[in-house]
Amino acid sequence: MSSRGQSSGRVVGVDSGGSGLRVALAEAETGRVVDTYSSREPVRTGPGGIEAAHLLEQLLPAIEAMLTRAGGGPVLAVAVGAAGMATLGDELRAHLPGALDRALGVRSLALAADAVTAYAGALGQRPGAVVAGGTGLIALGTDLVTWRRADGWGHLLGDCGSGAWIGRSGLEAALRAYDGRRGGSPALLARAEERFGPAAGLPGALYPRTDRPAVLASFAPEVARCASEGDRVAAGILRQAAAHVAEAAAAVCPATEACEVALTGGLFKMGDALLVPLRSELAEQLPQARTVSAAGDPLSGSLTVASALATGTLRLPVDPRLLHVTEQLGR
Repeated sequence: MSSRGQSSGRVVGVDSGGSGLRVALAEAETGRVVDTYSSREPVRTGPGGIEAAHLLEQLLPAIEAMLTRAGGGPVLAVAVGAAGMATLGDELRAHLPGALDRALGVRSLALAADAVTAYAGALGQRPGAVVAGGTGLIALGTDLVTWRRADGWGHLLGDCGSGAWIGRSGLEAALRAYDGRRGGSPALLARAEERFGPAAGLPGALYPRTDRPAVLASFAPEVARCASEGDRVAAGILRQAAAHVAEAAAAVCPATEACEVALTGGLFKMGDALLVPLRSELAEQLPQARTVSAAGDPLSGSLTVASALATGTLRLPVDPRLLHVTEQLGR
């Protein structure tokens, strides 16, 4: 790597997702964060994928302001973790390296799927598996040679066990109760009508929504509450969700005698109604695995990757779609 041994300077980590943009400036060698920036404005997606110009409009002024407050210093590496990078990142891969080099003299750039930065934040650069769960759900594992991915296919085709999946399953059980079919839950029906209005109006209220996954996921906490209050249908939904999460982890865990598995994201803050069956499913499906606490979030994962680039210590596998690395040679 051209940056090997150049550890005196700054690195930048970026986390771009549906809730906005977060940026952190850190010391390259120690990883100590010296300043942060956040915006609630998500980076736009256009015909060419994630819009490089819109990202740069926010990112460059933020970095320059942080550098000024921190007393300057060269930016040795930048790592950008973005939702949709694997399928929508072509414009970023084409334009960001040159733009950051011209504006800041950045020579090393990593463009990563948000699942990769979630992995790096949770486990650093050691082998294992990470399940990132929120509105959606994706599992990523590595033996430090290749990446293995499971799910992350969206609320129509997958994201099994996610917040959107739990919410949709809960609303289905509510409508079963409304119809008088087996598998219905009067408790979930009451919660659904309290939140969304009369049950007969649910399709019209949900189907046209462009933010449908988030709306479905907003009902997941109601499923957890009903389960904790003894509703058998709601508890069954969470048991099935736990099985799906464990299946995703098992699909990506490296084939070693012991595998560390970390769970990260808001899904796993739902409490014992989900976590108790999940611990049971992980023990059954991955008896060799050890569940560990996530060390950090995707933004800290971006800094981990950027620091590794700056110091020549990157161990995570480079991949054209999941972790794309560009270095400007010959400067």
